[in-house]
Amino acid sequence: MTDTGERLGLLAGSGRFPFLVAQKAGELGIGVVCVGIRHEAQPELARLVQRFYWAGVARMGRMIRCFKREKVVRVVMAGKITKAVMHTPWRVLSLMPDWRTFRFWYRQRKDNRDDTLLLRLIDEFAVDGLRFESALGFCPELLARPGILTRRKPTTSEEGDVAFGWSLAKEMGRLDVGQSVAVKERAVLAVEAIEGTDRAIRRAGELCRSGGFVVVKVAKPQQDMRFDVPTIGRSTIETLHRSGGHVLAIEAGKTILLDQTESIALADRYGIAIIAV
Repeated sequence: MTDTGERLGLLAGSGRFPFLVAQKAGELGIGVVCVGIRHEAQPELARLVQRFYWAGVARMGRMIRCFKREKVVRVVMAGKITKAVMHTPWRVLSLMPDWRTFRFWYRQRKDNRDDTLLLRLIDEFAVDGLRFESALGFCPELLARPGILTRRKPTTSEEGDVAFGWSLAKEMGRLDVGQSVAVKERAVLAVEAIEGTDRAIRRAGELCRSGGFVVVKVAKPQQDMRFDVPTIGRSTIETLHRSGGHVLAIEAGKTILLDQTESIALADRYGIAIIAV
């Protein structure tokens, strides 16, 4: 491939998404400088990028210095960051924030919801000339296409639960609480918050021992495609199967479907319906 000489900063969390972004950038001839969040990003990611650095989740100053050292201007986020670490005991000692993060964290703001924190983080990076873009600008093919993606279609009753859960999930997204709800017979079993989709699904399975529930996962009405884009993949399908869920409804064009062929084949094997609305 041709090296365009362009360099892209990748701020990487956990999961498959950072790998797919790095691979696609490489195919486009774009060199990638990756800062992996320690305890989140996988070390194998270093093989796919030109330069790789580790940084603790509370070491914002180091992240910025690494990108600037490599003359990066454009940065994308990809992968999950476990937000619950902000509530660990003695977090100042366990996370060891640098001065940049310490000042950022204790600066006054209205709340600590995802959008509030991440938009402030984007502004903080912009002070040093680092501009965040959507990783999906490089790989829009990861977004789910509309329609029923699996062999099995939802039943009429399940379609009713999808419609019921959709409005609830959108409202939860508007409030920036979470992106997913689990529903059965138009009753809410679980609402995703800080724990993430997979744990919310497992909780729904614990509360609905008969199984057969529906999970609806949507983008926020105010979704910023630079971060926190709803994402599903094989692990979501596995969790749904083990928990007894039968349907996964997602938002077409605004949900990342990782390893699409493999994920859909896995859902088909388990008899799970996936519908992109």
